Amino acid sequence: MDSPQCSLMKKLRRYRVQFRLTMGEVVSTFPSKGRWSPHTTRSWEFIGHEEGLKGQEIDSLRSKAKDGKDVIIGMLDSGIWPESKSFSDEGMGPIPKQWKGICQEGDSFNSSNCNKKLIGARYYLKAYEAYYGALNTTYAYRSPRDHDGHGTHTASTAAGRPVPGAAALGGFAGGTPASGGAPLARLAAYKVCWPIPGPNPNIENTCFEADMLAAIDDAVGDGVGVLSISIGSVGAKPRLDKDGIAIGALHAARRGVVVACSAGNNGPAPATASNLAPWVITVGASSIDRAFRSPITLGSGMTITGQTVTPYQLKKKKLYPLIYAGDAVVPGTPTNVSGQCLPNSLSPEKARGKIVVCLRGSGLRVAKALEVKRAGGSAIILGNPLAYANEVPVDALLLPGTAVSANGTIAILNYINSSRRPTATIGRAHTVLDVRPSPVMAQFSSRGPNVLEPNLLKPDITAPGLNILAAWSEASSPTKLDDDHRRVKFNILSGTSMSCPHVSATAALLKSLYPHWSSAAIRSAMMTTATVNDANGGPIINAAGQVAGPMEYGSGHIRPNHAADSGLIYDASYEDYLLFGCATAGLQFDPSFECPKCPPSPSNLNHPSVTVANLSGTITVRRTVTNVGQSKAQYRVTVLEPVSVSVKIRPKTLGFKAAGQRKSFFITFKAHGKGNGEYVAGSYTWSDGVHFVRSPVVVSLA
Repeated sequence: MDSPQCSLMKKLRRYRVQFRLTMGEVVSTFPSKGRWSPHTTRSWEFIGHEEGLKGQEIDSLRSKAKDGKDVIIGMLDSGIWPESKSFSDEGMGPIPKQWKGICQEGDSFNSSNCNKKLIGARYYLKAYEAYYGALNTTYAYRSPRDHDGHGTHTASTAAGRPVPGAAALGGFAGGTPASGGAPLARLAAYKVCWPIPGPNPNIENTCFEADMLAAIDDAVGDGVGVLSISIGSVGAKPRLDKDGIAIGALHAARRGVVVACSAGNNGPAPATASNLAPWVITVGASSIDRAFRSPITLGSGMTITGQTVTPYQLKKKKLYPLIYAGDAVVPGTPTNVSGQCLPNSLSPEKARGKIVVCLRGSGLRVAKALEVKRAGGSAIILGNPLAYANEVPVDALLLPGTAVSANGTIAILNYINSSRRPTATIGRAHTVLDVRPSPVMAQFSSRGPNVLEPNLLKPDITAPGLNILAAWSEASSPTKLDDDHRRVKFNILSGTSMSCPHVSATAALLKSLYPHWSSAAIRSAMMTTATVNDANGGPIINAAGQVAGPMEYGSGHIRPNHAADSGLIYDASYEDYLLFGCATAGLQFDPSFECPKCPPSPSNLNHPSVTVANLSGTITVRRTVTNVGQSKAQYRVTVLEPVSVSVKIRPKTLGFKAAGQRKSFFITFKAHGKGNGEYVAGSYTWSDGVHFVRSPVVVSLA
């Protein structure tokens, strides 16, 4: 008799996925695995300010693109909460003629839940149930309805209608109406993510490749123009020909569908980015110019600024005993996690009535607060270790509390260690705008280099992903903990899951302006107009205070209004992507396409960035640009060379006589000396005096 593990493996081997193109051919066969998970308002206004725009200028692209009217955005996620005001169809016209999809009924969801805004919804769980067995409907609806909140949040970020008075629990982030980037775009929800069975299944979802592939196939057939996928691989990155999202996205790109994906939340370590195919837009995460400041006053009189959105307050003018969690643990708690406030680690005798300082790291931030509450603590100070530096995500905690940067943590711990009776209090939080510097690259945002193909830069671009307010499922609490029975209509989340729909919305606006552009052209317009400067005009930094680079933000921070007038674009075809696959470890994505014996280098893909790995001597790559600006234009190139690398471009000028005309140029890289495999960065920019078409250059020396 087989062991349970062997029986499970046999079942998985039997349950192999076959993803079929519209023509019916099988493009790949591989085991469907649950190695994927979701990457977990003011941001749109901030993007406008980052572009140097003011007043009505901020909405100029939206106005020209009619707010994305009639472009259909498909959301692969955990479903949707259709009653949210973000999905109202008030004043919207008929459903676009290109829509061929359905409104699939199920638990607590019927056809009347769709409308002229949410025009379609489906759910997929065959692969999930093949692995885990029947869905436990206590924790999820067997329907497109969102029990988690993640899918509702991403959908409203991309295309939510303006909701006046929207705010998080406690009134935080209120003021201006909460709106998605393309508020008149239509939405189609494809629920592919489901709870992982266990002690607290609400905390984490999993998404199986077979379910995602089926959803992408349906979405393309349904008529979506943009796919937003805030989902990424867990663990080792699968080869592109074994990557369900990559295969589905290639099929979508062939049909002109723009696919945006989150880069992942495994930073700041290098080589952690996921969704590495060149035909998807891979999105990192950065901050906006808003903070939720909460002063911490120590007994010594020192004040340290924290951030929080918890609605609970300590008594005014009262100082509470202050203790480090490592000094309040029960016997037997491992030393390496003694300050982490993990479940059942705190001693009520030591923590009761005190403000407890807990370190970020292992475990969930909101669960640490719950542990302090269980132990009778009065409040929590959530402290960053050095790895998280100055990045402070905020949460609607279940008791009074705040979070502080690494420097703040060090100051508080030094005070505790130097005081016989340390005390503190936490003041009421308030929302602060126009915070500088901003944007700042999030420490959690996954980084390059690309582990599958080092000659392709990933991520491609960055967008707001830290402390983003958006709609929420009313079946879920703001913390998603079982012990949290609060319900909210809007919630604040952080992650590349939040930055991805900002790019999806921008893609929808551009698709409304340029309906015949390819997905590659739309990606190019965003990448070549992105900025590497912050709102003060200095270089974008990361949360550690260091100057950030292409391995963190790709081409830079998104500028939608600039993308609408990019001047030149780098286009790429389905065949170009097949040749890229051939050059990348001989991957064959289409059985009808035979790989040549000597395919062009992956560096030669007509991508808006250029990456050359292990340069030794000299190499020349080719790029081709298409004029999408003035019919007659003369562009001249300027180059910022990477350290120890010379970059020569010929010709140095490109003359265009008509819109749509294409011109090619060659870039020659020459190494000066040897390296240790580390990447150095530069850029080149084509300009006609009006447009500045910038491409990052990234090189590692052999």
